[in-house]
Amino acid sequence: MAIVTAIIVRERDRRKVEYMLDAFEDGEYNFRFDEGNRFNRTLNRIKWIVNRRHQQNETESWSKLIRVLTHEIMNTVSPIASLSDTLSRYIHDTSHDHREDIASGLETIGASSRELIDFVQSYRELTGVARPIKKPLLVRDLIGKVMELTRKMVDEADAQCTFTEQTPDTLIYADEGQISRILINLVRNALEAKASKIEIIAYIDNESQTLIHVRNNGTAIPHESQEQIFIPFYTTKSQGSGIGLSLSRQIMQAHNGTIDLHHSDHVSTEFVLIFQ
Repeated sequence: MAIVTAIIVRERDRRKVEYMLDAFEDGEYNFRFDEGNRFNRTLNRIKWIVNRRHQQNETESWSKLIRVLTHEIMNTVSPIASLSDTLSRYIHDTSHDHREDIASGLETIGASSRELIDFVQSYRELTGVARPIKKPLLVRDLIGKVMELTRKMVDEADAQCTFTEQTPDTLIYADEGQISRILINLVRNALEAKASKIEIIAYIDNESQTLIHVRNNGTAIPHESQEQIFIPFYTTKSQGSGIGLSLSRQIMQAHNGTIDLHHSDHVSTEFVLIFQ
């Protein structure tokens, strides 16, 4: 009888842990186990610790986003405000011909305004990711289309892009257009980092997850930037919008998957996409 009771208790505890893990995956922390026994109290403490860490990470992410947004907006608006003040003074100054200065100032204001519009459009794109339309996709067919779409830019950079399928008929259930966009962005980023070799590797692991690795031998991402690259509008490139990787992460989250920087050093930079 004691053995049967122990088995029943252990099965209940196992179900509690599974419930808690499922809740964590769904971002749900509004639950609490009855503290009538030590095991339940331990689970409640784990939940409290994980929830606190989640809130800290969320607050930190919002703070980083606000800093980037403030920086970008101020960089664009400040010269507009300064030039507007200068041009307004020229209007009342009849002692000199300021037509060239006014024309130059208006041109700068126009360019800055267009940059601000582009920035806002990027933000709109980032906050409006469409719901994925998923279907079964053979990864080799998907990568084949991506390689065809990026062939011109790869050739112009005198680089090589290869694909290796380590498990036969590797399959994902995903939105073809959205995942293609992620992979094309990774290829483009590699080329902008002066990569001469880009390797895409796909396989199914022991947990039945499909993994796609994208590796290149370009310039490494600075160590201080590696934790920032998925923050919206953060970029290490002078002409970059800073939304590519952030958008990629949103797309993967909508697919119940992940995208992460595996490593970046003097040998190679490697991103990995994981599909459940």
